[in-house]
Amino acid sequence: MTESIEISSAPRGRLSTRAIAMPADTNPFGHVFGGWLLSQMDLAGGTHAYRRAKGHCPTVAVEGMEFHQPVYVGDEVSCYTEITRVGRTSIAIQVQAWVRRHGGSDALVKVTSATFTYVAIGPDGKKRQVPPEG
Repeated sequence: MTESIEISSAPRGRLSTRAIAMPADTNPFGHVFGGWLLSQMDLAGGTHAYRRAKGHCPTVAVEGMEFHQPVYVGDEVSCYTEITRVGRTSIAIQVQAWVRRHGGSDALVKVTSATFTYVAIGPDGKKRQVPPEG
């Protein structure tokens, strides 16, 4: 079992999703699959992009994903999102995944982060302009 190293900084942005890692989400060694964690982060970023763009925003890119710590069964995974750029049709969102260890303290441990890029899509399936904030 890998020793947990607590990161002294705090999560940035807003809390967008929270989930508990379950046994079905793990490999035979008890670590949560990276793909499961990536999907949780994409849900968080996509929710934030949807609200900002006021509509459908599929994912077009993920950059800089690096796993710092494993996630274990029972860990509470919280994804925090922060918009870093709004273009004409796209939105870049920094997503950080933090865990509160099952059976441990209330301390949060940063396990990964990445920048997700979403593109605003209209009802016709084509790119559309991201509306002004407000």
